Formats: sequence, structure tokens, C-alpha cells
Amino acid sequence: MNKISKILSAVFSPLLVPTYAVIIALWTSMLVLTPLMVRLRITGICFAITCLAPLVAILTLYKMKLISHPGLNERKERTLPYLVTIVCYAGCALMLASVKAPSWLWLFMAGGGVAAVVSMIVNRWWKISAHLAAMGGLVAVVFRMAQLHVVAPGVDFLAVAAAVVVAAGAVATARVYLGSHTLLQVIAGVANGFLCVYILTAF
Repeated sequence: MNKISKILSAVFSPLLVPTYAVIIALWTSMLVLTPLMVRLRITGICFAITCLAPLVAILTLYKMKLISHPGLNERKERTLPYLVTIVCYAGCALMLASVKAPSWLWLFMAGGGVAAVVSMIVNRWWKISAHLAAMGGLVAVVFRMAQLHVVAPGVDFLAVAAAVVVAAGAVATARVYLGSHTLLQVIAGVANGFLCVYILTAF
């Protein structure tokens, strides 16, 4: 169970979840009509901005001894990485808006940035779960897609939504099992991510 929990935590790292959301959006919504190379290019750019850039920043901070571990286990060491993440989310939202992505997609990234701001502030006093904030945002954008009826014909979106919800529950269980967070911290995390994304994508 310990190994499975670590795998789940790695596979659904907050750095990877935004890319998963973009993949779901581009391959299950009406955006699937966009040429394949365009979708692949957008996915790659989002991955570079929201995963590779923060990862390089975190490793650089670790090399500079500004943080004690790349996993950001210490609550007080999360402020700088959060700031980098916020900038990256904002940059990705602007990029998606510039290529005329639907508002619910680029506002998902903006909502992720807002959730990161909330997490950064709360983190000064309490260790809220970044993993579950990311998963909460993913659940929110999937729900918003269903509500807006933007799902492509022939896609079993109920199965997609169910898989995302189950994954969120599995990640929450893994984080608690590993002792990384309490139950209340993962609940607060998922509520933060879900509400920030769901509210912003309403505009």
C-alpha cells in the first residue's frame, strides 16, 4: 500500500495534473476537431509551462539550498515554489487565451493560479494539500465541461468523469496514508481547487 500511495502521488503530482486537464479537454470535447498537430503542440506547451518550468525552478532552489527537499515537505519552504507556480499558471492561461481557446479552458488555468494563491496564503499557518487542490481543479473542469455540453459526440464522458473522481479519491487516500496530510487538509485542498476553478469557469 505504501508503494501504491507513492506511485499515485507521483502520477498525480500537482505539476502533471494541468496537462491531464488539457489532454481531457482537447481529446473529449468539441476541440477534438482541431488538427492533431495543433492539439499536440498546445499540450506540449502547457506541459512545458506548468510542469517543466516549475520543476526546474524547484530543483534550482534545492541546489541553492533554499529548500531542503524537492518534495517540498516543509510547509515554510513552499512560498517561493508557489509563486513560481502562480506565474506559470498565469502564463499558460494567457497562452491559451491568445490561441482562442474556449474561456472554460483558459479560465481553468487561471483558477489553478487562484487556488495556488489561496494555498500559498493558507500554507503560512497550515499545510493544505497541493495534490488535492490540483485534483479538485481537475474534477471541477470536467464537471464544467459536462454542464456546458461541450463533450464531443461518441465520447463516454460519464466514464471520464467517474475516473477523475475516483482518481481524486485515491490520491486523497494516498496522501493521508503516507502521513503527508491529515484528512482535513486533503478535504480543504480539494475544496480549494474545485471552488476556484468551478467559480472562475462560470464566466
